[in-house]
Amino acid sequence: MPVLSLIANPADPELDAALAAAVVAKTGGELNWLNHGVACEIVEPTAPDALDLARDLLAAKAVDANLVPSTGRRKQLLVADMDSTMIEQECIDELAAALDLKPQVAEITDRAMRGELDFAQALDTRVALLKGLERKIIEEIRREAITLTPGGRALVQTMKAYGAYTSLVSGGFTLFADYFAKRIGFDEAVANVLEFEGDRLTGTVTKPIVDKDTKRERLVALAAERGLDLAQTMAVGDGANDLDMIGVAGFGVALHAKPAVAAAAAIRIDHGDLTALLYLQGYAEDDFVR
Repeated sequence: MPVLSLIANPADPELDAALAAAVVAKTGGELNWLNHGVACEIVEPTAPDALDLARDLLAAKAVDANLVPSTGRRKQLLVADMDSTMIEQECIDELAAALDLKPQVAEITDRAMRGELDFAQALDTRVALLKGLERKIIEEIRREAITLTPGGRALVQTMKAYGAYTSLVSGGFTLFADYFAKRIGFDEAVANVLEFEGDRLTGTVTKPIVDKDTKRERLVALAAERGLDLAQTMAVGDGANDLDMIGVAGFGVALHAKPAVAAAAAIRIDHGDLTALLYLQGYAEDDFVR
């Protein structure tokens, strides 16, 4: 039994009762609000092309439409990317800014996230440019330049409250992943280790690099350790190195993703914040743990 999920950005909601009713008129099904003005679901839409109809109708609105099964919606494992997913920046680009290299490094980052470059080689190239950067500058950037993506703490805390395990698996760096995983509430963090000589970066990263294979393998391993079927898992990310884990998860979500990633993912959130992942699972706003 499918459910058609409609989710707006809570910061600027465009999903009113009239718009929801218009979608129901096209798709059939029973309307159920999860958060009035922000998220609703249409249970058992009768139109065979309900998702396409909804997306066509919502094309001019900042509202995401996705079709999900009604059974097994509440997942017991979350594996999330960090950069441009759980946080709003790419950490390596912000580190490069301290050396006046941000445009050069950001271009490489963007191409790697679009899948145009080998991730490991691109990471080595960018890290080499950071050689000599002081640890205290990195900590200052972490403190002052990085912001959490809205809804992330509610996503993690709510899923944990309902029994899920949460893992932050990043192609970024432990100096950021460990810190922000703790702030958000993740159970664990996995990321690359920047190497230092004294208090300055050597321009190298410990091997093996955390890449797309690591992300997929960690999701599969955690599911096995916890006796979960992959259908009971959720993965979220925005870049090409997230596609493998998105592809094997029960709910694989492309969040504000690069076009190729959004096109390949079964679920895409282009407008909503991270609470959208809770609405996809059928949580109502009253269920959220903040």
